[in-house]
Amino acid sequence: MSIDEEATAPWVAYAGPFRFPWGEAGSRRVWGNAQSLALSGRRVVVLSGEHGPETPEELPGVEAGVSIRHVGVGELPRPDEPLLAKSLQWLVRAGRRTADWLDAQPNRPSHVIVYGGGMPYMVHLRRWCRRNGVPVLTDVVEWYSPKQLLGGRFGPLHLSAKVALRYHYPRCHGVIAISSFLESYYRDRGCAVVRVPPTLDVRALGAAPVTPPAPAPGRRVRLVYAGSPGRKDLLAETIRGVDLAALDGCDVSLDVIGPSPDEVTRELGAPPPPSVRVRGRVPQQEVAGLLRGADFSILMREPARFAQAGFPTKFCESLANGTPVIANLTSDLRDHLHDGVEGLVLPDHTATSLRRALHRAADLSAEARAAMRRAAYERAVASFDVRAHAAALDDLLTRLEGRPAQTPVPTGRS
Repeated sequence: MSIDEEATAPWVAYAGPFRFPWGEAGSRRVWGNAQSLALSGRRVVVLSGEHGPETPEELPGVEAGVSIRHVGVGELPRPDEPLLAKSLQWLVRAGRRTADWLDAQPNRPSHVIVYGGGMPYMVHLRRWCRRNGVPVLTDVVEWYSPKQLLGGRFGPLHLSAKVALRYHYPRCHGVIAISSFLESYYRDRGCAVVRVPPTLDVRALGAAPVTPPAPAPGRRVRLVYAGSPGRKDLLAETIRGVDLAALDGCDVSLDVIGPSPDEVTRELGAPPPPSVRVRGRVPQQEVAGLLRGADFSILMREPARFAQAGFPTKFCESLANGTPVIANLTSDLRDHLHDGVEGLVLPDHTATSLRRALHRAADLSAEARAAMRRAAYERAVASFDVRAHAAALDDLLTRLEGRPAQTPVPTGRS
């Protein structure tokens, strides 16, 4: 259940009730930041919410000599548990099993980084860090809208998230913010903050993403949407825009990866038009190939606060695979998406704007499309590769090493 007892080197605990290393957007977020920390020379142990592995297992590093290990501490309720037990785990007990696991280790981590979990998880982890004199950081990636969470404004999930965002996170020693919106919010509250967008090992993808696929015949435009729209992405409006362009005579097609045909039909209120192919879920390892086979990916979001606070992982993944993006500018996309360079910028989030952009895309020459693919990949290397943020993350942890919550006491409950 513990890390190597003979090991005395400092290590960082990256903890939260998420699946790892795959399973959700949070999985990719933590994996990217863990890689950056490992590249800076830190030993990282990821404490996920799953019920295994029980003993930390070494994960393949981004480069030789880096150390990332993973252990599941069982914070996520099991599927067969009664509803009451699941509710108690999420709303009351979350964080206890993680604290218990930390107590059982022969030496304390140098830092604890918390991703997700809401109020109860933060209560237990902040308490453990105070008692053991360990700096605690939080990785903040969302500012939830009531409509995004079950129960709405007065539901327990929204209230838990709100208390965590406004009370517990500002009282952590440091904040890793995914966007400038969140960076400014927590910096104004006196927090030590570093901004890190979604990251991945872009260079591991090799040179293939910058090599364009065989040109489509004529003025054909191949589009892709990959991911879960949730209550953020305007997938129905996207499909309407594609259909409008197709009805104009534009040779355009859209592959939707992730949502099922039934989910898309419910979102639209009708079956998808002939120009749209709904693939449903596909294996993670196949997504990169589908992205590379498209001329553009599409991302449309309402410019609400939750969209400004977050940062779309699917945008980074598209550029990393050399696929330009058609999107309206929310969050910090204006820093990475320039019209006619890494893709096409929509003036708003309407189907009509997308319709016009698709006609522009159809008029682009093969040379212009190839230049966009190269620019997209180069932007991903500069902005979203795990190596680009290793030094900034390491600097934040170094600054916090001299600022424990209190004089350290022996590991274990007291």
